[in-house]
Amino acid sequence: MRVSQEEKSERSRTAILEAALRLFSKQGYRGTSIREIAAEAGLSTGNVYHHFPDKETLFTTLLGQYWEAIERPDFPFNKALAAGAFPFDLEALARAAEESVRTYRRHVILIYVDVVEFEGNHIRKFYTEMAGRFERFLNTRFPDGALKHELGEGFQPITASMLASRVFLQYFAVEILFGIPDQFGLDTATAMKEVSEILRHGMIHPPAPRKLEAEAR
Repeated sequence: MRVSQEEKSERSRTAILEAALRLFSKQGYRGTSIREIAAEAGLSTGNVYHHFPDKETLFTTLLGQYWEAIERPDFPFNKALAAGAFPFDLEALARAAEESVRTYRRHVILIYVDVVEFEGNHIRKFYTEMAGRFERFLNTRFPDGALKHELGEGFQPITASMLASRVFLQYFAVEILFGIPDQFGLDTATAMKEVSEILRHGMIHPPAPRKLEAEAR
């Protein structure tokens, strides 16, 4: 079966992106050359330049892959959110955060590469628009502000959902990318259970009834 030129071209492009992802996530942006990417992909440098005009375009294309992935319904974290993990089953949300970071480990590393080598220029817009993405999801999942009745008085759904997401994703970024297990001095399952309880109920006991009555007087 003959492979069309279009299929060959797409295979080359995929091989280039995969090679660039391996190298950028391992040795950084400036530490990686087009020549190395071509060799890693088993192609000529001319082939690389045929698909991508420069190295930065390759880098931004890889970041774009991750931005697209985290918008999809099948992204592990999104699946957990859609299944009601927030705010009712935060432990499930933690597990989904772990799966998300493990699955896209090399792409997540590129975020840190961008911060160190580009001062966050490529990821700034993405994070600036994050609240809007959470708001759209919440409006779809909990129409008419239904979620607000499930949260403590005065708590905004966007703030609560973004906080839970950041806590879990950052925890697993440290564990998986930096190789630091048990960073809270507890095994991961225990730590995530405790963090989930803190997010649900807060870390400070509510004032005793007598104290409240005294303050009221």
